[in-house]
Amino acid sequence: MLSHADWVRAFVHDQPIQTNEVQRCFALLPIFLTIGLTTQRPLDLLELGASAGLNLLWDRYRYRYLAGTWGSGSAPLELTGGERGTVPGSLLEHEVTIRHRCGIDLRPLDVHSDDDVRLLRVFAAPNRRPRLLQAIEIARTQPPELIKGDYLDVLPELLAARDGNALTVVVQTLSSIYLTLEQRAQLWETIEAAGRAGPLAYVWTPTPEEHGQRRGDYPVELAMWPGADRRFIARMENHGEWLDWVG
Repeated sequence: MLSHADWVRAFVHDQPIQTNEVQRCFALLPIFLTIGLTTQRPLDLLELGASAGLNLLWDRYRYRYLAGTWGSGSAPLELTGGERGTVPGSLLEHEVTIRHRCGIDLRPLDVHSDDDVRLLRVFAAPNRRPRLLQAIEIARTQPPELIKGDYLDVLPELLAARDGNALTVVVQTLSSIYLTLEQRAQLWETIEAAGRAGPLAYVWTPTPEEHGQRRGDYPVELAMWPGADRRFIARMENHGEWLDWVG
């Protein structure tokens, strides 16, 4: 540590934590299926705090739940976990069409860069690295679009330009814990204004300060427009290791 003190000091000062927890897709998949089943429309995905964009590729993974499986049996990555509220088998029979994938991040990571992949690896616990590397290999075949910037600044323009031929689904998991109370209010105002202007879905995890519940797990909410229908739809462990499905 002492012999590399200058490097360590600069790294800790300049490099924010960069995680891309693919296991969260285990909790998110039933929500995306619910949106697709409800609207019967193709989806345009827009993730806030996307890192390398691995969670934007959720439909390229396969999943195993108590009531059945979802996804291609040939997919190289299978996600499964605990269920405290069972995902219905009828929901797993539904397919969705993803038309476009886009992520916004202050420092998006490139899956084709060895340095960026190393960053993702060192910020992942050893038991989570195998699925991370499998997801990276999948992403390298067809990575999503990633935009560098502050999503509070970039999001309004992207939502204003969205295409009505698909349903835009904005997704945010745990990134808002880094925002101030004023910034969280600004984000919600942006989403709500866009919802009033046209069909939209928003999937997000409120912060512990917002939901006021126990730490270590997060409620997941879904809001859909028109109608501004907002509801608590699931609870997930911080890394997606278990799902409490409400529906």
